[in-house]
Amino acid sequence: MSLGTPSDTADALVAGDSSARELVGGGLSALSFAAFVAGLLALFQYVPVDATLGGVTVATAIGGSLTLVGVGVVALGAASYGGVFETEPGHTGGVASAAFLGLLWFGVGGLVGAQTLGLSTVWPVVALAAGGLGAGVALFAREDIGVTLSAGLFVLLAGLVVVTGLVGPGWSWDPTGFSIVVTGAVGVPVVALFAGLVGAWTAARVYGGFGPQGRQTGAYVLVTTNAAAMIALLGSIVGFIAVRGFGPMTEGVEYGLFWGPWTWFNPPLLDSWVVVEGPIVWFYWPFVMEGYSSLGGGIDGVLPAIVGTVWLVVGAVALAVPLGVGAAVFLTEYAEQGRFTALVEVSTNSLWSTPSIVYGLFGLAFFVPRLGNTNSILAGQLVLGFMLLPLVVITSRESLKSVPDEYRDASAALGVSKWETIKSVVLPASLPGVITGVILGIGRIAGETAPILLVTTSSPFPSEVAGVIEGGFRFTSAFPFVAVPDLNLVQASSALPYQLFAVIGAGLGENLDFAWGTALVLLLVVMSFYAVGIGSRIYFRRKLDQ
Repeated sequence: MSLGTPSDTADALVAGDSSARELVGGGLSALSFAAFVAGLLALFQYVPVDATLGGVTVATAIGGSLTLVGVGVVALGAASYGGVFETEPGHTGGVASAAFLGLLWFGVGGLVGAQTLGLSTVWPVVALAAGGLGAGVALFAREDIGVTLSAGLFVLLAGLVVVTGLVGPGWSWDPTGFSIVVTGAVGVPVVALFAGLVGAWTAARVYGGFGPQGRQTGAYVLVTTNAAAMIALLGSIVGFIAVRGFGPMTEGVEYGLFWGPWTWFNPPLLDSWVVVEGPIVWFYWPFVMEGYSSLGGGIDGVLPAIVGTVWLVVGAVALAVPLGVGAAVFLTEYAEQGRFTALVEVSTNSLWSTPSIVYGLFGLAFFVPRLGNTNSILAGQLVLGFMLLPLVVITSRESLKSVPDEYRDASAALGVSKWETIKSVVLPASLPGVITGVILGIGRIAGETAPILLVTTSSPFPSEVAGVIEGGFRFTSAFPFVAVPDLNLVQASSALPYQLFAVIGAGLGENLDFAWGTALVLLLVVMSFYAVGIGSRIYFRRKLDQ
């Protein structure tokens, strides 16, 4: 059996030390991330800070975790400085790290000086001193001791504040000069978010062994945590609405099985009797299949608002997409790039950022007097279409520019005309990007309230769906022997954003459940449009790959 050379033994010891450092650093980073997630869940009240898990409150668990992370980070930094671990620290923590930690300690010093010590006039001096000390330690001390000391003490202080109950479930804070009261339900999650983020970043630098590798690992964890937080934030918002709106939205749902024959007279688009033989599954969902009950009996529904929202979005898309794509094709493929195209680009960017109330006012002054002098679906479609148009132009131009010139050159080399090249090559290649822009635009116009309020609606709580389609497909004796239904778009209609606004304006005390149910239905309608757009984008991408 060979004992190996002294160099081999040293390498084994270094590898063992590095493994221990990575294990402890990775564990502390994971614990910090867990505290960060717990703070996010507590902020949205999925897990209240006073809830008890295994005999320990959530606030105490968060504070204990942060305290452990703070102590561990400082200990790892000291161990690296003492040569216990094999690391490659820089001679300084870096200007960016020092500035970040200095801002954190500036905030801590300001809060302590103004609120704890009661220094109402000289608290900026305390804040500057704390910020300068925190930044100076990170900037002038060696990286392993400077960064870990400044960041670890911040995390440790945050953990002790929470675990000792200074900021806990029963805590409240009335800042001097502000008409707000911050409670523990907000204070504990905010402390957990900031301290958890700092702890994960610092522990990741320890895991990477400091130096360039440590800074890269810390930056990776920081960016990843922020990205995960953004996704979690969006998911929390959707979940918050879903949890509160699901009950009111599904109230009174009934379904069953009916054995035929079943006779249906005058169904939509047909002027005849329909007889269905056999078993029929029936389904009744009052919230989305009924209108608002003016007599107060039964369950109030939002069907007229759903139908109105769909008509508005469909009409706006039908107006904006052809015009926007056509304008983008002209500006990209035919117009010379110069002052004219630059002016159009500036104008479209400005129009997209124009407040929606301005579009609504324009529609009220221009479209409404010319469309029967009354609010109507058509006026709303035109206003929302012009709101969507700038984004379609912008995204379509960018999509057309992203198509490689080799496509155009190859088509021209085959003798294909310019228009045929655009129609058969350029446009199909740019469709995924165009559809992405339309999806983003639908998300804005489907939730707009101000333009709809000014040009489309009349009654905020209609009981009947606007009869846009009048008549049905009928056979006639005159050519072409088929009569198509008429579209009556010059009539008022409600919409989900406006109905939600009206419910809030009427007071949430008695209408809170109806408001949450309406918000969830609006969210589902918008997501349905998203699903159609995403499906179309996937389809065209697959066609391009074939």
